[in-house]
Amino acid sequence: MELTSKRRAYLRKKAHDLDPLVRIGKEGITDNLIQSILDAIESRELIKVKILQNCEEEKQKIMDELSTYKEFQVVGIIGKTIILFKENTEKPVISLELKGI
Repeated sequence: MELTSKRRAYLRKKAHDLDPLVRIGKEGITDNLIQSILDAIESRELIKVKILQNCEEEKQKIMDELSTYKEFQVVGIIGKTIILFKENTEKPVISLELKGI
C-alpha cells in the first residue's frame, strides 16, 4: 500500500496514544531487533520504536536503515520515536481505514 501524505498524517494521529514496543539501545539495529519489530508489528499493523539515549547512532541514520526493509514501512519520526506500519492482510483494522483515505 502506498503511503500518501494524508495516510502518513492519519497514521501519526493513530500512533499518538501508543506506547513504544521496541527499543533501540547501544547495539543499534541487529537481526534480533528486526525480528522483534516483525513479531510486534504482525498483529498490530502500527507500532512505535524508541531510540534510547545510549544508542550511538544518529536517529536519521537509524530511520534510513529501517527504511531499507521491505517487510514494513517507516511512517515518520517524532523526536526519538519512529513510527512503523505494516499492512495485515488476514485481519486488517487500520489498513481498512487507510483505504478509505
